[in-house]
Amino acid sequence: QAIEKQLKICGYKNSVDVVALYLARQGLRSIPSLSQFRRLRHLWMNNNKIQDLNFLIKNYYLTELYLNNNELTDISGALKHLCSLQILFLHNNELKKLGKTVKELKGMISLQTLNLFQNPLAYDPDYRLYVIYFLPSVQLLDRKLVTQRERESALQLYNPKKAWVMQFITFEKRVDTSLGTTVGSSRCTQPAKRPIMPSGHEFGNNTNKVPFEDPEDAVLVRAATRSLMEFSSVDWNKVATCQERRLKNKAEEPLEKLTVQFR
Repeated sequence: QAIEKQLKICGYKNSVDVVALYLARQGLRSIPSLSQFRRLRHLWMNNNKIQDLNFLIKNYYLTELYLNNNELTDISGALKHLCSLQILFLHNNELKKLGKTVKELKGMISLQTLNLFQNPLAYDPDYRLYVIYFLPSVQLLDRKLVTQRERESALQLYNPKKAWVMQFITFEKRVDTSLGTTVGSSRCTQPAKRPIMPSGHEFGNNTNKVPFEDPEDAVLVRAATRSLMEFSSVDWNKVATCQERRLKNKAEEPLEKLTVQFR
């Protein structure tokens, strides 16, 4: 009856024309399937007594979904198909398992606004950073903008190896290609510091190892003598096939090969 009433108020004649439904504050405990509203984009179901979300199984086009102030305890298997969602309100429910809840939302690559506060799961000490790390598309979490510092903290907490690598990767610069050659970008006006190898130090000589004064010099010396990578590419359209060579239908062109080396 609540659905029929809204359809009359909005003047919808066909179910395919329905793009928005306002069913908030109706005291609803269960909802019939809304699969007939295939083009439904905006749905207000807040301030009811809903405990399950089986009625959303066919509504793939939803972009805004308001489920706050209900009695939801678990959303597993109910929302993962809503890949177009941009706004999702789930605050003030009874969601307890943070991992299961976030896992259900991982496929929502367009999700930008998410509310989960006033749920038991929100009292986890790492709750906010957990959500920020595993749902990177979210920009507004619990009415608060996600900051770059929070993203860095979340990365440090849940993927410290990647965070460590990100700290030491720099772009728009060139490093020394050898111990005796300094190559810098236009932004680098001073030559890079050349590590000084202590006398008597030889790689592979296990009987005579003199430590560097600066450990970073040891790393740079070793990296400069190893870790060389090379990639080559050839335009195979200019290379004659065996049949063309036999028939001499294609003139031979000088082979051009692009080779790139870097450490």
